[in-house]
Amino acid sequence: MSKKDLPSTAKAVVIGGGIIGCSTAYHLAKLGLTDTVLLERHKLTSGTTFHAAGLVGQLRTSANITQLLGYSVELYKTLEAETGLGTGWKMNGGLRLACNAERWTEVKRQATTAQSFGLDMQLLTPKEALDLWPLMTIDDLVGAAFLPTDGQANPSDITQALARGARMAGASIFEDTEVLDLEIDKGRIRAVLTSRGRIECERVVVCAGQWTRAFAARFGVNVPLVSVEHQYMITEGFGVPSNLPTLRDPDRLTYYKEEVGGLVMGGYEPNPIAWAVNGIPDGFHYSLLDSNFDHFEQIMEQALGRVPALETAGIKQLLNGPESFTPDGNFILGEAPELKNFFVGAGFNAFGIASGGGAGMALAEWVHKGEPPYDLWPVDIRRFGRPHFDTDWVRTRTLEAYGKHYTLAFPHEEYSSGRPCRKSPLYDRLKAQGACFGEKLGWERPNWFADLAAGEVAKDVYSYERQNWFAAVGREHKAVREDAVIFDQTSFAKFVLKGRDADAALSWIAANDVAKPVGTLTYTQMLNDKGGIECDVTVARITETEFYIVTGTGFATHDFDWIAKNIPEGLHAELVDVTSAYTVLSLMGPKARTILEKVTRADVSNAAFPFGRVKTIGIAGCPVRALRVTYVGELGYELHLPVEYAGSVYDALMAAGKEDGLVNAGYRAIESCRLEKGYRAWGSDIGPDHTPVEAGLAWAVKTRKAIPFKGREAIERQLSAGVRKRMAAFVVDDPAVVLLGRETIYRDGQRVGWLSSGGFGYTLGKPIGYGFVRNPDGVTEDYVLSGTYELDVAMTRFACTVSLAPLYDPGMARIKS
Repeated sequence: MSKKDLPSTAKAVVIGGGIIGCSTAYHLAKLGLTDTVLLERHKLTSGTTFHAAGLVGQLRTSANITQLLGYSVELYKTLEAETGLGTGWKMNGGLRLACNAERWTEVKRQATTAQSFGLDMQLLTPKEALDLWPLMTIDDLVGAAFLPTDGQANPSDITQALARGARMAGASIFEDTEVLDLEIDKGRIRAVLTSRGRIECERVVVCAGQWTRAFAARFGVNVPLVSVEHQYMITEGFGVPSNLPTLRDPDRLTYYKEEVGGLVMGGYEPNPIAWAVNGIPDGFHYSLLDSNFDHFEQIMEQALGRVPALETAGIKQLLNGPESFTPDGNFILGEAPELKNFFVGAGFNAFGIASGGGAGMALAEWVHKGEPPYDLWPVDIRRFGRPHFDTDWVRTRTLEAYGKHYTLAFPHEEYSSGRPCRKSPLYDRLKAQGACFGEKLGWERPNWFADLAAGEVAKDVYSYERQNWFAAVGREHKAVREDAVIFDQTSFAKFVLKGRDADAALSWIAANDVAKPVGTLTYTQMLNDKGGIECDVTVARITETEFYIVTGTGFATHDFDWIAKNIPEGLHAELVDVTSAYTVLSLMGPKARTILEKVTRADVSNAAFPFGRVKTIGIAGCPVRALRVTYVGELGYELHLPVEYAGSVYDALMAAGKEDGLVNAGYRAIESCRLEKGYRAWGSDIGPDHTPVEAGLAWAVKTRKAIPFKGREAIERQLSAGVRKRMAAFVVDDPAVVLLGRETIYRDGQRVGWLSSGGFGYTLGKPIGYGFVRNPDGVTEDYVLSGTYELDVAMTRFACTVSLAPLYDPGMARIKS
């Protein structure tokens, strides 16, 4: 097209002509947004797409991300026939090796996950693996897994095919067109300003790869990614069969694919090299970095032990190209919380080709409909927060994530880099008492406490079996059930919604009735129009015009964004994040009231301070906002207080509770207690794909009251017509079984779902899991309870019992020995 053809208006402008941008433009046009414009400042694929390795794997730990990658495969199968352009797509399968017992356990658990999500993953003997991949040695092999529907593609070819498909569907693509600026007025995007003119447009989709962070930051949008050097070697041809599966050898940190009778071999070294620390050089396109043979030597040594033929194969090229990586190894999709209609698709961690088809589809639907096609929380841009504004912190964490790409992904494993970052005022005090900390959104949080006097060390030792903290968490769990504990939950995200219309605004957003008297505490979900659970929060009514909202640490950005964006237009209500202003000490257990009475003159009797209430009480000179609530199933109080009082109040409580057995406890005890009590966890058990009716939370929805709220119609339809899935608890009799989530649920021998979370219930003395029982013909209470159930754990089935009721109540027998 000539310069005069640049349109003056567009429904959406996609910035970036790599595989993600072209896929997004393709899908937007397919959705009917035919006046979509894609702008590439140089040539299509000239950023980092052109040097991608092109392996296409599908299995991830999330069902929906696996589904998204599966969509890529289905698209790539048909794209050449649709567009007439070759893509290099070969569904030659993917092989994954295991060279030690723990890796084999991981692979078996991955096979269970694949089975749960409906993906064919076959476990092979070393000899069966050799038959599929005859170039390798198998002396150290324990076993392997094979996914027949994995494959490989040519990155440039598949991108050009998507671009042609986008044009065929009506989109316009302009190369050699640089985006100079965005025109923004009163928080709304009005136009895209380019080197070839102005395009009036309200929706922008930034798919600019490693350039995305710097570009987005100009408009106040935070996209946590950095560039890392990534190398792979291309050999001369030496008779490699064209149908050879892709191969991943994680214990040797390497991957392989066939190319023109030779091999592509690369890997993820433990000491990656950051690139463009001070910014990407101007004019960097269709560019590679100098080959670093010294750095690649560690990968080459590993590869020679697996594929001896590489020693004599000619090396055509050692390709070194920068890729954008993220702090948690997942890519970034969605609408930026900082700027309406500014969408991002970036940070693909060297699996952009595998993700490209599905990510473009999801992003296009997000742009078109204002929401993704299904829950994409693991890749949602709103999973990030305050630490991610600091590029140095992002880089430090990202380099650790890169180095762990192929290491064993142990359950409960924590990152170690960039810590400590955000600390409670009690951090040092708790550390001195044996706290072993985990980290979430930069916050240090006690996971468990070591008995220092007994010689325990406050350090996680990772394993796929019971880990070293199992007994310590059991002690804390016992204290919750029999005496009392303090949890430092300062990291809770905390918001204030204030204004003359705060009541009306929150009544529309919240599914439960929050329009209650001052001093009332309400547990509520916030729903989308399909009835799916977008937020799961506690709301305290402080005054007629002020509400205090508490949610999980990791959901601070997401929930703030959801609430703020859904305040009905014209209502006067302002949302403020007050997380850093308050320490939270949760006093939980049967003796909690006894202890609280010793430190306050306020009447905290059940009659004066019943469950579901909030009141201000005085402790050690501090005005404490006390919430009578529990997430562990015992008498409990969340004590919210200004941070400067944290030490004084904590000391007063610990001194008062000494004779009543008060001890510190951590988040892993919270988890085991909540599993017994049946409390749902957003992000694992529940989310936008699940409604309160399906999750067993319909009691917390105000359908009996004539109060309109977002999602009401969808909930009423389900209450009338029934549901096709329902959450249940599953208990395995064998106490040695380790449940982690994603284990397959079988009902009467048929696969009906998978566990969304799992752990151990110390009161029951048994493993507990939660998951949805699914049936396309409908799921009733009788249907759930009438079946005979098994759980598949690492490809072994175990009998289990099912329950729709809490597994524990405070009146039952105490901890089993």
